[in-house]
Amino acid sequence: MHKRSVLYVGMAMLAGALGAALLGPAPVGAVAREIVELQTGVNQLIQGQEALQTQMTQNDAVQKTLVEQSLDSVNKLSATMGNLQKSVQDMEANSGARLDSMTTQVQGVSDNLQELLARMGKLNQQLTDTQNAIQGIDAKLAGNPAAAPAAPNGMPEGPGGMPAGPGGSANSLPPGAPMSAPSADTLYSNGLRDINGHKYDLAAQEFSDYVRYYPQTDLASNAQAYLGDIFFAQEQYPQAIDAYSKVIDNFPKSTKLASAHLKKGLALVAVGEKAAGIQELRIVVKQYPGTDEDRRARAKLKELGITL
Repeated sequence: MHKRSVLYVGMAMLAGALGAALLGPAPVGAVAREIVELQTGVNQLIQGQEALQTQMTQNDAVQKTLVEQSLDSVNKLSATMGNLQKSVQDMEANSGARLDSMTTQVQGVSDNLQELLARMGKLNQQLTDTQNAIQGIDAKLAGNPAAAPAAPNGMPEGPGGMPAGPGGSANSLPPGAPMSAPSADTLYSNGLRDINGHKYDLAAQEFSDYVRYYPQTDLASNAQAYLGDIFFAQEQYPQAIDAYSKVIDNFPKSTKLASAHLKKGLALVAVGEKAAGIQELRIVVKQYPGTDEDRRARAKLKELGITL
């Protein structure tokens, strides 16, 4: 359109010059030169317009190419970022699973150490009681050689004056338990071995028996918590929620309370009970600050869009 306008202007100038030449008194030679000059000027304008249009077309093509290249680069960068984000999420998920496994194993080692220390303490106490009993027997023999020590109920005395037989040991079975049931130490050690070996069915049975037969021992709350961990690892969230609730309700002084609240909250969220799960996670943040459970609870609350 612009080229056509320039052409019209040139033609108008040429027509004007011809009119002036025809109407004016100027000599014919001078008029002819002016006409030639005007034609030359018009041609130059047309050529300049064509060159400008060609340059603009080339610029448009270059800009279009640059825009397409930029869009292609943005698309590639977006795809790369998506892949990177997925890789980070997968890494976090795998790290979380490995961390849970390592935490369970470390806790198992710690529990084994605590159990070993407790057993050493019991052995030390039994040794002391045995020494006292021997000294008492020696004293009785020295005073009355014919007398034989006996328990008040007529049963032979064990070390330290305790009646021998069922009931005289912390690992003794409670009333009503079958005599064939394994000892507390055996059940607990086997449970730890099997849960660390991912033999969840065996570990669940062993920890269930421990809680049933030895509910008053120091490690009963740990056994109950491990039952929850087994169900949680197998994504049996309703059973995990029930197991963790028993830790919280039945063992208020347990060292597993922070973990029980955390994993109960995670399990509740997993089954769609978001409000109850958030409440459990808030308990962890409020009552156990600075712990690993606190860190994980805060991360989950942030993921759920909950501000603290």
